[in-house]
Amino acid sequence: MPLTTTGELVGRAAAAGSAVASFNVITLEHVEAVIAGAESANAPVVLQVSENAVKFRYGRLLPLARAAVAAAERAAVPVALHLDHVQSDALLRQAPDAGFGSVMYDAARLPYAENLAATRAAVDWAHTRGLWIEAELGEIGGKGGRPPLDAHAPGARTDPDRARTFVADSGVDALAVAVGTTHAMTTRTASLDHALLGRLSAALDVPLVLHGSSGLPDAELTAAVGSGIAKVNIGTALNIAMTGAVRDFLAAHPEAVDSRGYLTVGREAMTRAVAAVIGTLTAH
Repeated sequence: MPLTTTGELVGRAAAAGSAVASFNVITLEHVEAVIAGAESANAPVVLQVSENAVKFRYGRLLPLARAAVAAAERAAVPVALHLDHVQSDALLRQAPDAGFGSVMYDAARLPYAENLAATRAAVDWAHTRGLWIEAELGEIGGKGGRPPLDAHAPGARTDPDRARTFVADSGVDALAVAVGTTHAMTTRTASLDHALLGRLSAALDVPLVLHGSSGLPDAELTAAVGSGIAKVNIGTALNIAMTGAVRDFLAAHPEAVDSRGYLTVGREAMTRAVAAVIGTLTAH
C-alpha cells in the first residue's frame, strides 16, 4: 500500500472523534512489529523515528527511514512516517527526502517567545515542502535530555489561552499538550487532567497529541480519546515488551547465540503490545 501521511491519518481520526496510534521505532524489528500489530488490528498506524533514535544509529537517518518506507509500502494497512522530537534544524531539513510526511518540531525546552519563534520558522520552512508539523507546549519531560518531572507540578501543564495564541501565531498543524503524562514511564500509573484536556480541546482548532502514553492505564487512554486526543504516542511500552521477552528467552536458553531466536520473541511481544494499544483506542 502506498505510504500515507500523518496529517491524513490524524485528520481522519479527529473528524471521527477517534485517535491514531503512533509508535516510536528504533530497530527493523520495531518497524516490523508495529506494522504486524496494526495489520492484526486492521487499523492505520504511524511509525515514528525520534532524534534520539537517529543519534543511536550513528546520526544517520536514512538507513532506518528507508527500511521503514519499504516496510510501509508492503503493509496491508495505511502507514505514515513521522520524525519525532526534532530539535536539530539540520535533521528537520532531511525529512522530506527521507520519506517523512510530518515532523514533531520540539522547541518546548525554550522560553515561550523563543519556542514560538523557532517553531514559526520551522513551520514556514516545512509547509513550503508539504510537511505537516506538530509542536509541544507545556512540560511533558523525560525526553531529549530533559529530566523527569512531576507532571502535576504547577506550571507543567499546557495553558489553554497560551496554547490558542501559540497555535495561531506558529501555524502548527497539531499540538502536543501536557496534561499529566511523562515520557519514558515504565509503570502505567499516570493520570490525566481531563478537565484541562476538555478546555484545551474546546480552545484549539488543531488536533491534540498525547505524548508519554506508555504510562497510562487503558481506562485513561480511552478517556483521553473521548476528551479530544487524536494522536497517541507510544514508545517505552514497546521497549518493555521486547526487553522482557528477550530476557525470558535468554534465561530459558542460556546456550543461545543466534540472535534470531531472541529477536523473534522480542518482535512478537512488541506486535502483541501494538495490537493491544490499538484495540484500546478503537474500543473508545
